[in-house]
Amino acid sequence: MQKSIAEQLAVFAAETRFEDLPDAVVHESKRILLDAIGCAIGGINLDKSRIGTEFAEIQSGSDRSATIFGSPVRASIFGAAFANGEAINALDFDAILPPGHVSPYVLPGLLAVAETDRACGRDVILATAISHEMSNRFGKAMDNIRDIVDGKHRMPEVLGYTSTVFGGTAAITRLRGADAVVTAEALAIAAAISPVNSHRSWIEHTPVSTIKYTMAGPVTQASLTAAHMAILGHRGDPGVFDDGEFGYRRFIGSARWQPERMLKDLGRDWYFPRENSFKVYPHCRALHGLLDLLVGILDENGIETSDIQAIRTWGEGHVDRAVWTTRDIRDPVDGQFSAAHGLAVGAQRLAKTNIWQSSEIVKAPHVLDLMSRITNEVHPDWARLVATDPAARPSRVEVDAGGKTYSADLLYPRGTPGAAGGVGMSDSELSDKFRLNTQDVLAPNVVETALKDFLSLETLDDVSALLRSLGTATGKEANAA
Repeated sequence: MQKSIAEQLAVFAAETRFEDLPDAVVHESKRILLDAIGCAIGGINLDKSRIGTEFAEIQSGSDRSATIFGSPVRASIFGAAFANGEAINALDFDAILPPGHVSPYVLPGLLAVAETDRACGRDVILATAISHEMSNRFGKAMDNIRDIVDGKHRMPEVLGYTSTVFGGTAAITRLRGADAVVTAEALAIAAAISPVNSHRSWIEHTPVSTIKYTMAGPVTQASLTAAHMAILGHRGDPGVFDDGEFGYRRFIGSARWQPERMLKDLGRDWYFPRENSFKVYPHCRALHGLLDLLVGILDENGIETSDIQAIRTWGEGHVDRAVWTTRDIRDPVDGQFSAAHGLAVGAQRLAKTNIWQSSEIVKAPHVLDLMSRITNEVHPDWARLVATDPAARPSRVEVDAGGKTYSADLLYPRGTPGAAGGVGMSDSELSDKFRLNTQDVLAPNVVETALKDFLSLETLDDVSALLRSLGTATGKEANAA
């Protein structure tokens, strides 16, 4: 008798060994961990992180088992997972992997469990790999914001990243030693308690809400709940993924459901290392190609920001929606997605840090003034190029300055993995990004030790000391350490 989809996914999660992982999978998993935690620390002072931390304290009582990265506050596993999910995504600086953002939803739960269980580095790498591969495969099977149908962009009626709940659940059950039977129950339970996909509503409405495409905190907690309910003896609906009419596909709202894309060569062919893109700028990935071009034009031609008369851009096929077209900039979240605001900040050629979302930059008069001279449209070849190359992000920029017009084009923004046709971020570049994200929060010696430990994570017998070190020293105390 053929195994159900839940059972097949569970076998992958429960029976894959560290020794089964290709070198590229191990390497990319370590890089993802480093980058995500750095992004959490860099965004720790934004409202999204502050609120997440305060909520973690409310939930945790006297339980201080797990680290909130970049914060002196410790919390329960559930509390820390919530806070860290919100913090990883606070700057919108974390990596992109179809279906969209993955790390904020799947890493916080597994890291909190790993810290409290004193897991070894090999187990953390394995859990990270499983969580990202499973999330990526669900993304391939369901509606996506960049779907092309019959040569045209199709904006799905329901969108979101909550299918990452399965990657998060699988990672936690693996760390907690559950077998394939229990893991299948956990995945089925996760399907029943998954938060809704609210992304489409969010992109259509302004002012931009701070929940973004769906808050990461509740998804991390749904994963923890599903995993532990199964471990404690609850059972899930065994046919929830197999039944396309009444099952998960129906109640999560996806018009496209192709489970064969989840299962093909599962455990043998790993997609996520060649599709994961790291961000160079703390801004929506849809703008990164345009930012690369704009900064390049200004630098190569010695153009001062004050000399810019107009900027015209052509980019992603979906950025004609409210969150990207807004010019009503009230707080950093508005700025994270507004095309005009992002380009106006990029033209200042600031350090690629949380300064982009500081109050002195978000509402700076010179930034808001430049916004009025920026236009953005859909690239005319976007759908055609993306239809044959999903990694493509065709972009064009024209800059008027000094009576001349300067223009440039590209297909892949920086940070696109080389296997997908672009130029990915090197270990050195990711390390520098981590240093910049943590420079005002952690002591330099803590940062350098963390870099060494993450890039050799498989050698650690116990990750708890490493994770604790990333939440103890803050602010001036860290700089004086």
